[in-house]
Amino acid sequence: MTDASRDVVPALPCPRVPVRGGGSFPVHRIYCVGRNFADHAREMGAAAPASKAERGQPVFFLKPADAIVTGGEAAYPPGTADLQHEIELVVALGRDAPPGVLDRDAAQSLVFGYGLGLDLTRRDLQSAAKAKSLPWDTGKAFDQSAPVSELLPAGMVGELAPRTLSLTVNGALRQQSRLDQLIWDVPDILNALSTLYALRAGDLVFMGTPAGVAPLQPGDTCVGRLDDLLELHCRIAPPRV
Repeated sequence: MTDASRDVVPALPCPRVPVRGGGSFPVHRIYCVGRNFADHAREMGAAAPASKAERGQPVFFLKPADAIVTGGEAAYPPGTADLQHEIELVVALGRDAPPGVLDRDAAQSLVFGYGLGLDLTRRDLQSAAKAKSLPWDTGKAFDQSAPVSELLPAGMVGELAPRTLSLTVNGALRQQSRLDQLIWDVPDILNALSTLYALRAGDLVFMGTPAGVAPLQPGDTCVGRLDDLLELHCRIAPPRV
């Protein structure tokens, strides 16, 4: 008689992100928002809304939970000659959403805290897929494509809108924007995601990147910041062999 409870291959550990003050955050899913800063939408050749009434619907894609990197180093991935950085605010959910569409007013109650993330992107693969109207998962959802900082509980961050998100590479400023420039804010995004997915405690949401995305090379050092509250350090290591 077969034991259905017995694993037939070893179970992989759950990806976890450290939390300031102690403990860790087990990751369930990683949702990502595309084109959430107008200046980045324009630099990617897309139209940017002139007002909130013209926003339409946000663009979503996913990364696997085990794309998380917390050790400060990510290997240059295979299959690309154009790895690019995208610094992002990361929202960590500490509660399951109730069934149905999440009300904007209730969205904030799901948020455990915030971090910083790098949405590493194989831009050449993404661009080639987009040109053929094909899915571009290979450009976004690869191993070590989601370096993440420690998480800071929401109460220690306060109001997001006046905060400034930035990224330097080898000491030179590449990206910078205030979070009031987000086309869709955190409640907007959680509301929209709830129409498509059952949001769970352990979900991370990468909120989109401002303009200034550019290539990275092995040996480059990235430092992301949210004012003086959070820092993300990531070195691009040589490709694995």
